Amino acid sequence: MDSKESVFKRIMAIRGMGQVVTVTCGLIVLCLVFGVINPMFFTYRNIANLLRQIAPTLLTGVGQSFVLITGNIDLSIGSVVGMSCMISATLMTKGVNPWVAVIITMVVCIVMGVLNGVLVAQCKLPPFIATLGTMTVGRGIAQIVNGNYNTDSIGEGAKFFRTVFYSGKIAGIFTAFWIAVIVWLIFNWLLSRTRVGRHIYAVGSNIDAAKLSGVNILKTVIVVYLVSAVCAGITGLIICASTGTGTMDAGTSYEMYAVAASVIGGVSTLGGQGILLGTVVGAFIWGVLQNGLQFAGAPVAIRNIVIGVIVVVSVLLDVIVRSGKMKPRKRG
Repeated sequence: MDSKESVFKRIMAIRGMGQVVTVTCGLIVLCLVFGVINPMFFTYRNIANLLRQIAPTLLTGVGQSFVLITGNIDLSIGSVVGMSCMISATLMTKGVNPWVAVIITMVVCIVMGVLNGVLVAQCKLPPFIATLGTMTVGRGIAQIVNGNYNTDSIGEGAKFFRTVFYSGKIAGIFTAFWIAVIVWLIFNWLLSRTRVGRHIYAVGSNIDAAKLSGVNILKTVIVVYLVSAVCAGITGLIICASTGTGTMDAGTSYEMYAVAASVIGGVSTLGGQGILLGTVVGAFIWGVLQNGLQFAGAPVAIRNIVIGVIVVVSVLLDVIVRSGKMKPRKRG
């Protein structure tokens, strides 16, 4: 019994685990409520589709979490998603081998991530301004690659590409979700088990102390924006595979979804706090809310309002707790 208690205490001692447990309980309650409202919520078909729908939010949430932990933000995620979708689809419609198109697309996304990191860390631009600029650039690239038109169908030659990134199944679960899980495992290991991960937390906790400790700030910030761009790029490939075409507005509002998954899961917008397990739960809460409210017959506007309110409340609570405003003021 004592050993079980000690294991539990060690788990709960992990930074950010308390928030994860809290939101997990909230997720369970949401599922039960929507299951009561409509029993179809718990059918295999709906759960399989729900997991596939969650994949893009989980992927972009992982990328945004890396950035937020350093105390920065990435507003260009949605545009990089759209850019990835359009570049890959355009190349495939021009007869380029799908896997060559994937490589070219990911290289462009990586360049965008490095650019973000350099602008923020080297050029000292506020992350809001830097990524707002690259957000516009990314969307412009998405619009220009096919002459300001959405693409035609990527064709039968890309059938295997669509199977791998969207419609295939492993153990009854769509491959899009498995891709998100694999990406999460890789980056969770990077964040929690490596020196790079420790440096990311150090930069977010206190950048001046991190500098004095010998942390390479430029390298660390480039890494987090690189991770964000890679996650957004993969998300764009999934969207391209799901529709079979390239759409210029793909990824619109995904930066919002990414922030939602991160902050609901306990990643602090003030930096230095949060774990990627919380991002998984946050992505599930977002997906369950969208799916459950749809089953309940709620209009899209109401769904968006609910998600927006939850994000604002989550960030507000984080700011209050982290700034110590809950403590009573001393009277002079």
